Amino acid sequence: MSGPKRFRPAMAWLHTWAGLVVGWVLFAIFVTGTASYYKGEITRWMRPELTERAVDSAAAATLAGEFLLRQMPDAAGWYVQLPKFDEPVTEVYWWKSLAGPFHHALLDPATGQPTEARDTRGGDFLYRFHFELALPSLWGRWIVGACAMVLLIALISGIVTHRRFFADFFTFRPGRSRQRAWLDAHNLFGVLALPFHLMITYTGLVTLGPMLMPWGIEAAYRDKAPDYVVEAGLMPAGRLPAGRPAAGLPLGDIVRTAEGTGGEVPEALMVASPGDAAATVGAVFEEPHGLAHLHPQIAYDGVTGAEIGRNGTPGAATRTATVLYGLHEAHFATPVLRVLFFLCGALGAAAVASGLVLWTVARAPKGAALDGVGLSFVRILNIGTIAGLPAGIGAFFLANRLLPVVLAGRASWEIGFFFGSWLLVAAIGALAPRRHAWPATLGLAGALFLALVPADLALVGQARFVAFDGAMLAVATLLIVAARAASRPPAALARHAPAGALGA
Repeated sequence: MSGPKRFRPAMAWLHTWAGLVVGWVLFAIFVTGTASYYKGEITRWMRPELTERAVDSAAAATLAGEFLLRQMPDAAGWYVQLPKFDEPVTEVYWWKSLAGPFHHALLDPATGQPTEARDTRGGDFLYRFHFELALPSLWGRWIVGACAMVLLIALISGIVTHRRFFADFFTFRPGRSRQRAWLDAHNLFGVLALPFHLMITYTGLVTLGPMLMPWGIEAAYRDKAPDYVVEAGLMPAGRLPAGRPAAGLPLGDIVRTAEGTGGEVPEALMVASPGDAAATVGAVFEEPHGLAHLHPQIAYDGVTGAEIGRNGTPGAATRTATVLYGLHEAHFATPVLRVLFFLCGALGAAAVASGLVLWTVARAPKGAALDGVGLSFVRILNIGTIAGLPAGIGAFFLANRLLPVVLAGRASWEIGFFFGSWLLVAAIGALAPRRHAWPATLGLAGALFLALVPADLALVGQARFVAFDGAMLAVATLLIVAARAASRPPAALARHAPAGALGA
């Protein structure tokens, strides 16, 4: 066989095995990343005690500063996320060293005391799971980065393998054979949103770029890496602590000064060396509308309130990088465009899931009641991931409604329900007879989402959550329909194969 004739089979082999090796992680990345397009809505649903109301950001900032002084008078830094009309809570972090640990609290903007709203990670848990996998330190980001690189390879090799894009787009033959139906579905899901898949994979790698390839910055700046961020125009220059104590201005005064200077209320304050004579307060403003993920910043003297610097003008390379960041996170998206991003992300998850199932269908021994060890292992991982992850998310949401509001460590309990339900469904899929594994696990995941609607209506019952409950009902319906479809053998195979040989 000549070189060109060997090239496409080699690309097909690469596409198949690259997708399989990291497919289960990619499915989790796509699902949680797609849900993160509605991170704010998820968080508001999971904190129903917080209702939209007018807030005084300056007063909330002052109260937050007083709270932080009481918590750690000798802290190295604070971060204060100011409240908004639709998110009326002040989020604060404080730390003694940049190496951690980092402490966190949610404050009532009117009192400066910890809020009485239920303790939850909300949509932020799914958002961070998307690129950290709930793993310690940077391990999760390294794994996600490696999987994203393999996905890029799988996408490019898939383009080479499937040259008939328009034919694949309009081709779906569920009556031909089970393998043909899954192949057509995989091609359709992949081709339908291919530009999005390429964009989201490449831009995801760019967001992790400084961690994956830090050598350029290290070679140029050595032990002064923060200077890179300043010279890139991303933040103002910092100051070293003076080593002398000094009473700082109330943070509310800084907010009012920043509002008068920048023309809008800042969204956050970053305080370096609080209580020191050289304390610096950085006011961070909302990014301007557009693709670039750039936040204007103004630095103030924390003692006198005088302006001491602003972030510079980003160069072409920095602006290009921030545009890629913006494309990945889609903060610029209008409601309609955000729905489109969500649907494209869902198609990405469907393409990964159908590819994983296709691998087992293509290799299932015809007429055999039992599989080999490798095929059984892939089947178990497929069920545990494709059905188990949605079940975990459904349990995560359901725990938010069912757990007592005053339960200590409530946020950790919710996350425990997420992983516990995921493992339970995976175990059911591994132990159930092959014919019943998919229907049982998908049905259980659908039941968890279906239970969310009556639980929310009975325990919270707020009209503003109708759209969210409707979305949960749609997910439940999709999972239940999938479970019913999995319980019926395809008609084309049912006439030719024994019942024991059916079921992916």
